[in-house]
Amino acid sequence: MLEQIKQTASFIRDKVQFEPEVGIILGTGLGQLTESIEEHASLPYTEIPNFPVSTVEGHKGRLIFGMLGGRRVVAMQGRFHYYEGYSPQQVVFPVRVMKQLGIRYLFVSNASGGINPSFRIGDLMIITDHINLIPNPLIGPNEKELGTRFPDMHNCYDKGLIAKATAIAEAENIKLQYGVYVGGTGPTYETQAEYRYFKAIGGDAAGMSTTPEVIAARHMELPVFAVSVITNTGLSDEKGDHEDVQRQGVKASARMTKLFIELIKQL
Repeated sequence: MLEQIKQTASFIRDKVQFEPEVGIILGTGLGQLTESIEEHASLPYTEIPNFPVSTVEGHKGRLIFGMLGGRRVVAMQGRFHYYEGYSPQQVVFPVRVMKQLGIRYLFVSNASGGINPSFRIGDLMIITDHINLIPNPLIGPNEKELGTRFPDMHNCYDKGLIAKATAIAEAENIKLQYGVYVGGTGPTYETQAEYRYFKAIGGDAAGMSTTPEVIAARHMELPVFAVSVITNTGLSDEKGDHEDVQRQGVKASARMTKLFIELIKQL
C-alpha cells in the first residue's frame, strides 16, 4: 500500500506541479465549495493510478487544486465509502496520498442524520468526537512510515481549530451545533431503533463516512476539522431520501463554505 501511495502522489505531483497545504473532503451535496477555489488544475479520479472511483450521485469524482482563503488547497469533490465495496484501506487511500503531497491540515464535511433532538435540518454541526462503527482502516500490517501501530484518538478533532471556527461563526452570524458523529457502514438509512441506540451511546448525528478518513489522518498526525450538515432528523417518521439529502446539503453549502474559507485564512 505504501508503494502505491507514493506512486500515486508522484503521478499527481508531476501532473499538477502544485504543493497543497490543506486537504478538503467534500460530502454529499457539498461540492459547491469548489466554486470558490481559484483553480490551478483538476484531475478526474478515473485518470489517477490506484485511485478508487466515486460511484455515488452527488459526488463528482475529481481532485481540484488551487487557492482558497489565501492557502494552497486540494479538494476531493466526492469521497469513497465502505458501502461501495471498497476496503477501509481504499476508502482512506486519498487521505494518505494528500499527506504525501504535502498537506498539513485536513478539513472534512459530510451530510448526516440528526440524532440530538435540538438539531434542525440545515444545521451545521462541528464534530467534537466520533464513534466508529465501520471496520478500522488501520487493521492489518502497520506501515511505520505512515504512523505508529497504536495511534491515540484523544482529541482527534483539533480543539484549536474548533475554537477559531466558533469565533468566526459568532462574527459571521453562522449558527453552529456541536456533537459526536457516529460513522456506520450504510448503505441503508438507519432504523429508528438504530438511531435510538446511537443516541444512547452518545451520538448526536450519524452518517456513512468520515470516521475512517479521520482515523487515517490522525494516524499520520494531521490536525482535523470536520463539519456535519444535518440533512434529515433520524428520530422523526420521515423517510430517508438521497435526493433530499443532496438538496439540503446544497442549501447549507454557502454557510459551510464561508466557515471553511475564514478558518483556512487563519491557519
